[in-house]
Amino acid sequence: MTSTAEEYDVIVLGAGPTGENVADRTVAAGLRTVIVEAELVGGECSYWACMPSKALLRPVAALADARAVAGSREAVGDGRLDPAAVLARRNSFASDWQDDGQVRWLRDTGIELVRGHGRLAGVRTVAVEAEDGSERVLTARHAVAVCTGSRPVLPAHVPGLAEARPWTNREATGSPTVPGRLAVVGGGVVGVEMAAAWRALGSEVVLLVRGDGLLPRMEPFAGELVTEGLRAAGVDVRFGTEVTALERADGSGPVTLTLDGGGTLTADEVLYATGRAPRTADIGLEQVGLKPGGWLEVDDSCTVLGVDGVDGDGGEWLYAAGDVNHRALLTHQGKYQARITGAAIAARAEGRPLDTSRWGAHAASADVAGAPQVVFTQPEVAAVGLTRAAAEAAGLRVKTVDHEIGSVAGASLYGDDYRGRARVVFDLDRELIVGACLVGPGVAELLHSATVAVVGEVPIDRLWHAVPAYPTISEVWLRLLEDCRG
Repeated sequence: MTSTAEEYDVIVLGAGPTGENVADRTVAAGLRTVIVEAELVGGECSYWACMPSKALLRPVAALADARAVAGSREAVGDGRLDPAAVLARRNSFASDWQDDGQVRWLRDTGIELVRGHGRLAGVRTVAVEAEDGSERVLTARHAVAVCTGSRPVLPAHVPGLAEARPWTNREATGSPTVPGRLAVVGGGVVGVEMAAAWRALGSEVVLLVRGDGLLPRMEPFAGELVTEGLRAAGVDVRFGTEVTALERADGSGPVTLTLDGGGTLTADEVLYATGRAPRTADIGLEQVGLKPGGWLEVDDSCTVLGVDGVDGDGGEWLYAAGDVNHRALLTHQGKYQARITGAAIAARAEGRPLDTSRWGAHAASADVAGAPQVVFTQPEVAAVGLTRAAAEAAGLRVKTVDHEIGSVAGASLYGDDYRGRARVVFDLDRELIVGACLVGPGVAELLHSATVAVVGEVPIDRLWHAVPAYPTISEVWLRLLEDCRG
């Protein structure tokens, strides 16, 4: 094994969107930065999650919108999606699983790239093993940022699972063909989105959920309306169902799922969408006093807590942004944390104190107060801030205000027989909106207004003067604010 040693100001482990944004910020601050990546530059989101999944789902929404309006409905008739065209468009959004464009962006931005698997080898030190077995030892003058993301979790003790070769999000977003029959295990975001996408492309889809509803972390009505939408599209949604064993004869052909209660189900492919775990098992955490395989605990500046410093003095040099810190497993929140992390690294490198007060320049406050999320099913779900249950658990005195979105003029123009629901969670003591959930066609584009209201902590009396344009779906805000004001 050959070994070389090189020094940088900042080392970033992981070239997904989070790592790229950390590096972008530190380079902009004049710090020489290197990013270490063993897979494709651009990460999970670019190739196996956000971009390909939304490329699969966008034609579903476009066709549904056309069918929702008299005139365009007749134009599309009973036409179905063209799977080959949809998959080709998906491939283009995943850059055909080539990272040349992302590598060019790194080079043009001034970020250096080292290919290989990076492991912490001590304080501010990273050893990178390349595919040919050679090793490069990188040292950082100021900081190392761990941005290695997360991986899918498969159940530990389901007989036959490994032999059945189940899909995870990677196969579900990247399959080159449409399976005739698809079983989806899990009722979270990945499960419902992929059930919707593959059903629209022609698969017979069965969605198996251990609990009694979909999207359990959102307002209950969100899961109920998505369940109705999936069933209307032809998805067989089954609650209270657990898979106890799988069998794929000779490692090929259909998969037989044994269900609790003794029944069976046969599918051509089975997708497990049952959670995520951090990619921290093999990055050398034990070399700096941390436990491998776990989520990395950070403060609001994304500085890792409990890490060994220089001579054990607890020096603040290790950061973790994105999924690995478990604050908010969302690409846009990871990029937000990256901006905070990059600013914190730059400030410390310049000897400036950090502003970690709530909403300070070096505090990722929005992770807790206002992390937005969209589920791109039919109907769409858009949510930000606290649910009613979460607000009450936090000890807030709140009331919820609900409104049927289809009752506003803009919604009826958007689609005939528009059906949807909006809820805001109103803090009675501070007279602020602390959460919002919207379900219906096209509501994703309403979410940022809700995010601004929540994160900006805009008083209800000031929001009253933010007039929604007529006739748009946004007019639902007027109805919600009226009810908040009583």
